Amino acid sequence: MKKYFFIIAMLSGALFSFQQSFAQEKEVVLEDVNQDDLGNVTDEFQEQFFEALKQKGIENYEKAILALEECQKLEPGNPVVYFEMARNYNELENYDKAIANLEKTHQLAPEREDVLNELYKSYTRAQQYNAAIETLVKLQKFDGDYKEKLANIYLLNQQYDEALQTIDELDQQEGPSTYRNKLRRQIFARTGDTAAQIENLEKSIRNNPESEQNYLNLIYIYSDLGENEEAYNTAQELLAANPGSSLVHLALYKFHLERQEPEDAVNSMKIVFESEEIDPESKFKVLNDFLLFVDNNPEFEEDLMEVSKMLSERENAPKLYGQLGQYYLNRGEIEEALNFFEAGLAESTEDFQLVKNTILLQIELEKYKEARDLSKEMLEVFPAQPVLFLLQGIALNQLEEYREAIEILTFGLDYLIDSPKMQVDFYTQLSKSHAALGEEEKSVEFLKKAEALIKEIE
Repeated sequence: MKKYFFIIAMLSGALFSFQQSFAQEKEVVLEDVNQDDLGNVTDEFQEQFFEALKQKGIENYEKAILALEECQKLEPGNPVVYFEMARNYNELENYDKAIANLEKTHQLAPEREDVLNELYKSYTRAQQYNAAIETLVKLQKFDGDYKEKLANIYLLNQQYDEALQTIDELDQQEGPSTYRNKLRRQIFARTGDTAAQIENLEKSIRNNPESEQNYLNLIYIYSDLGENEEAYNTAQELLAANPGSSLVHLALYKFHLERQEPEDAVNSMKIVFESEEIDPESKFKVLNDFLLFVDNNPEFEEDLMEVSKMLSERENAPKLYGQLGQYYLNRGEIEEALNFFEAGLAESTEDFQLVKNTILLQIELEKYKEARDLSKEMLEVFPAQPVLFLLQGIALNQLEEYREAIEILTFGLDYLIDSPKMQVDFYTQLSKSHAALGEEEKSVEFLKKAEALIKEIE
């Protein structure tokens, strides 16, 4: 009997949610394919397809491919099958087969952004840069952000003039960014003719002294050459030409730090944080330097808190809180670190490292109920992360909820692959659970497993 469940799942996006829950991947998975394109699917097809998703989720890519091959026999014209096949081949680093399946997907479902996006990445992994460039040109009609990726592929393909032209166009459209500045510096380094680059930039500055980017590019080149005095003088020239420039302070704060001018450095940092021209990535880089600076100059901690509050109101708060939490963690101020980590999670739960750090500190501070509840909640977001099962098991043991601990720890072992040290932790916790319940035989069994594994590791 044929069913429509799979078709409905595809149309509603449920399939994507299912895949995402197994692999924590953010790429969209053809969830908008029309029913007419898919046709009715059999129970056998549905069973094999979801088996493939399950196997992929636990990183058994070869088994996932076997299941998908059965799907291909049943539905040879279904683009979703070829798309999933390609993603598994990519995981196995078999890029030729991944590309072949993606090209077939594109043939069956043309003009889909998700397919073209996966295709461009596969071409790049296979170092087929000309094909990647052609695909990125097509992708730009979906989203202008692909233009920045195009600049990167031009660089990889040694098309330096095209890369610089693309970067300059983006800077004019969107303002400068840390990422594009890095690309530009890589191009300058690869072309090697720094004298010609410096001469060209100095000429551009004379012809157009109001263009900040030319000054900044010159500063980067001098800095890379270790000519810090020339770089500093160029920054001063920019400031004289444009006293209201905030971009110049991306360079000036470092110079002030090197010259041991802390008040001027802090002032430059504050200008960076207040600027609407400067991208968040650059601001977080400056914040990281600020954290290191305050660690050695604690008298400026009040300034740090001031700019942190400012950033939290304007930028990506979870990342900010994560950085501040790590700062206090490095200083051994665990409770303060936990406060920032928890504040970050209140804004977003997408950062797995932030999730893990928060639960670890909750356990460290004996906040076992909070650790139990948070790990349980986060398993819905990251269901294939074995460390979350382990941390929940530890919290449950401390709360004397031993049966629940055994259940979650046993379940978590199924997701554990090639991590013997974590396996020892699982066995140790299971031994504790069974011992607390008076199940000595089971307790000893897991303890022996842990000890045997420790000997293997050593």
